[in-house]
Amino acid sequence: MFFKLENLILLSIVLNTYALPLAEPNEVHIKERGAGLNSFLSILLSHLPAINTSITDATKIITGFDNLLGALTGAQETYNELGGTCTEWTVIFARGTAEPGNVGVLVGPPLFDALEDKFGASTLTIQGVNDYSASVQGYLAGGDSNGSAEMARQIRSAKSQCPHTKLIASGYSQGCQIVHNAIAQLDSTTASWISSVLLFGDPLKGQALNSVPQSRVFTACHALDDICKNGIIIGPSHLTYAVDVVSAVNFAAAV
Repeated sequence: MFFKLENLILLSIVLNTYALPLAEPNEVHIKERGAGLNSFLSILLSHLPAINTSITDATKIITGFDNLLGALTGAQETYNELGGTCTEWTVIFARGTAEPGNVGVLVGPPLFDALEDKFGASTLTIQGVNDYSASVQGYLAGGDSNGSAEMARQIRSAKSQCPHTKLIASGYSQGCQIVHNAIAQLDSTTASWISSVLLFGDPLKGQALNSVPQSRVFTACHALDDICKNGIIIGPSHLTYAVDVVSAVNFAAAV
């Protein structure tokens, strides 16, 4: 796909050297550092908008930033692979507020690439959450109700069609609310069947998931990310969760 896992690992090391979680603009200026960094994340860091505003005012900035990254990296923004041939791994992903397609750009595509590098493309089924507006109103309401119901339906469908697949339920930002809500709508047998849950920028950080042991839940939350405190301010630290996808994939492989 559009970037290499070893470069993603390198970028994560470089950023951790400079004290991740990432700080807001008035504390530490975020910029590209080092050499040989993968194209996606180097572009992300090079074009990171100067932002520190409410989620309502940030929507146009997020959408524009996603569109720019998508154009520069060739990231695929929509996946609808559920219902095809059963594979070893199935990932159902809910995008963040104001992101395009059904998986967005900021976290979904780099996560899928890391999964492909770890497990192989032929072992993966990737599905974005449809019927989900990813609007500010949905975020403020605790997660879009239609998207939550659709993700729950998709998980049930995956279990029915491919009971031996390892299901990864994942989301970014409001997408994490969708994951929480969807799993709450499942019966305990279906919820406990989920192999792992990967959450990035979770507004409900620390909230238990119905019938999914905490040992199967990975949560990436940068310390200065107000969204992880169920807040409404978007800063650079909320836009850079692609640096956490390698850790998330390694977690999913280990549980």
